[in-house]
Amino acid sequence: MRPLHKIGAFGAALAASFTAAYGIGNAVSPISTDTEGGGHESAAHSSPTPGDAAPGNASGADTSPGGLQISEDGYTLDLRTPRVRADEPGTLRFVIRDADGRPVTDYRREHEKDLHLILASRDLTTYRHLHPTRSADGTWTTTATLPDPGGYRVLADFTPAAEPEGLTLGADLAVSGTYAPDPLPAPSATATVDGYTVTLDGTLRAGGESDLVFTVHRDGKPATDLQPYLGAYGHLVALRSGDLAYLHVHPHEEARGSTPSGPEVAFSATAPSEGAYRLFLDFKVGGEVHTAAFTVRAGERAPAAEQQEHGHE
Repeated sequence: MRPLHKIGAFGAALAASFTAAYGIGNAVSPISTDTEGGGHESAAHSSPTPGDAAPGNASGADTSPGGLQISEDGYTLDLRTPRVRADEPGTLRFVIRDADGRPVTDYRREHEKDLHLILASRDLTTYRHLHPTRSADGTWTTTATLPDPGGYRVLADFTPAAEPEGLTLGADLAVSGTYAPDPLPAPSATATVDGYTVTLDGTLRAGGESDLVFTVHRDGKPATDLQPYLGAYGHLVALRSGDLAYLHVHPHEEARGSTPSGPEVAFSATAPSEGAYRLFLDFKVGGEVHTAAFTVRAGERAPAAEQQEHGHE
């Protein structure tokens, strides 16, 4: 099964990513924890095959996460830079190899790029969505500054030209220095970034598909000036805490009562298990990409959302 393809029009994405399917972001600006502006992505997007339901999953939603393997379906992520230094600009190089060990040089473009690269710390407090450049010999290169030492996961989301569906492959990256992991931020239905307030309505459901609707405000007013980024009005990447599995996220064509440019962007997401997940929503306004981050638990509604509902009753 292959991940990450089409997270798209926010009103339609992770894209953590959930999925193995199509999330994408962009030049990421700082989030409440840590995000780098320079290329963002959203979580995955491949559509499940009709009738291909997982055991116990009547909806037929694809619950298989992506990015947990370095090799899949004959393709391998060959990370040539296994370690970098903390808080210093580092150059990452990698090659995607086919079953014969040859570098892949022909890709199917998804969301305006041949390949999307996600970097995330194991504690999910640092996130980068980057778009590397590829040389003629198939080597991909990008630069990133990772602020804290520790373990990171590199997730490459791409579709070889010879294949009908995309893949998300993952490898470990070590960042040297004295490591003191941060706790996962507490679940919340509200996130603030660069003067914008983003609220989340919805919850993840273990083993099935559920809807997630994000609403963007600035200065207390709905943001209706969201701009297309990588062919969409927003992107979502979803990652599972613990193993950083990249989950399936599918965009909605329209959010309820919203114009194509906001303030709402909606997705359908599939969580493969109970547990904590980190959602990274990328949206673009005034030529800048912003990333709002949320912690959610599959099967549980964020505290702020519960309070809001009780207040309406």
